[in-house]
Amino acid sequence: MSIFPAKILLATDGSADADLALSTAVDLANCTNSELHLITAAPGTPDPVYAVHEGSLRYETYEEAVQAVRDAAQHILDEQIDKVERAGGRVAGAHLKTDERRDQAIVHLADEIGAGLIVMGSRGLGGLRRALMGSVSDSVVRHAHCPVLIVRH
Repeated sequence: MSIFPAKILLATDGSADADLALSTAVDLANCTNSELHLITAAPGTPDPVYAVHEGSLRYETYEEAVQAVRDAAQHILDEQIDKVERAGGRVAGAHLKTDERRDQAIVHLADEIGAGLIVMGSRGLGGLRRALMGSVSDSVVRHAHCPVLIVRH
């Protein structure tokens, strides 16, 4: 039995903090001979007012707005796969989730694939903003059934 995780789940949104988490996860996976899985979780329900009426993005239907969110999330996931491969890693599985909250999607996928470690970045929201808005990383730490590594600059 090894003390190292057999599967590492990298939760990524393409941000600078996620890039640091990506390089950390690739190094860990390579050093421990672990499988590396990626997840990009995006909200599946965009704000209908913004999606249909406001801003430079205009959609004829709400369904078009939902598809645009999904397409943008897929683009982020594809970019992250390329970054992992350029960093010398190998992606065992790439997962796009848009049907539940980000924190729930990460925790559920970790359970589903049997991840031994979740790696993710943190934007470092202050206490008041975190209390008002919530934090994906805080929620994952509280609800995950495996260790969670939060990477910060």
